[in-house]
Amino acid sequence: MIRALWALHLYMTRLSILDRSLVRQGSGPAEALRETVRFARQAEELGYHRFWVSEHHSVPGVAGSAPTVLAAAVAAATRTIRVGTGGVMLPNHRPLVVAEQFGVLESLHPGRIDMGLGRSVGFTGGIRSALGHGKDAADGFGGQLDELLGYFTGGQTAHPGVHALPAEGLRPQVFVLAMGAGADLAAQYGLPVVIGAGSRMVDAVRRYRAGFRASAWATEPYVMIAANVAVGESAAAAAALQLPEAWSTVRSRTSGVFPPLMPPEQIAGLEMTARERAFLEESVKGQIHGTERDVPVALGSLAEASGADEVLVTMNTYDLGRRLDSYRRLAAAFPG
Repeated sequence: MIRALWALHLYMTRLSILDRSLVRQGSGPAEALRETVRFARQAEELGYHRFWVSEHHSVPGVAGSAPTVLAAAVAAATRTIRVGTGGVMLPNHRPLVVAEQFGVLESLHPGRIDMGLGRSVGFTGGIRSALGHGKDAADGFGGQLDELLGYFTGGQTAHPGVHALPAEGLRPQVFVLAMGAGADLAAQYGLPVVIGAGSRMVDAVRRYRAGFRASAWATEPYVMIAANVAVGESAAAAAALQLPEAWSTVRSRTSGVFPPLMPPEQIAGLEMTARERAFLEESVKGQIHGTERDVPVALGSLAEASGADEVLVTMNTYDLGRRLDSYRRLAAAFPG
């Protein structure tokens, strides 16, 4: 009975994909970016609802640094899947430029563009300096968001007489990535929200729904939950798929460098320090993996706990064929 209820909730929940264009051992950023475009076409064929790309600066193992440029390439290479950013980090940019970029995207691909916005700033002082924004830039996210939305509605007041063309009058779908105060701001501005699966998820969703104010962008709350999900022929095989990205995350925390993804077999043979092993265990905590039978139950439970309207799935691994197989298995197991 419980399994049936979870499956029913998941049946009503859309599945989408976030890809960060991670570099793999033996290849480079150009290959990673081309693979992102190819992966988007595959995701469309599998029936996923959205395909999003991300923004990272000065990270050698991550090629996704210019999300609006990459989103343009993805949208041009696909036909029906929604395309967007997860997200553009608004404190790194001027709202006018962001509005113009999404205005161009929405003009070229009407009805398919998502404007996912985050409030994170550059990871290091050097990156923040290069971007021209300080660590406190995130504190002004609300004002930046207000200005950005105003360029689309024609109601921005920060710079009288300034118009974002061709954005004015257009309506890409806007999402706020809920980090810290993000959920509260999404509710205040009446925008859909993206919240990461984790211990604070339920509280963030509750606050968002309680504080939501209907707007020209959304008349009711819309919750997308982001989760790392892998599906394999066995639970162990699925867990192995998540190991390459988890290990690169560990290396970024211990050495400051996010290295290209390595084969899981190679990682399994490494002699790790106690600190590295502890970070690895922390990195995989909360990830969802299993077979076609197990994962829908876990996702259904997640959707039920959060009342999610959509699940944003991310999973990068070394072997591209195995990654595609995981997403194919997930799509096939998904009741909808």
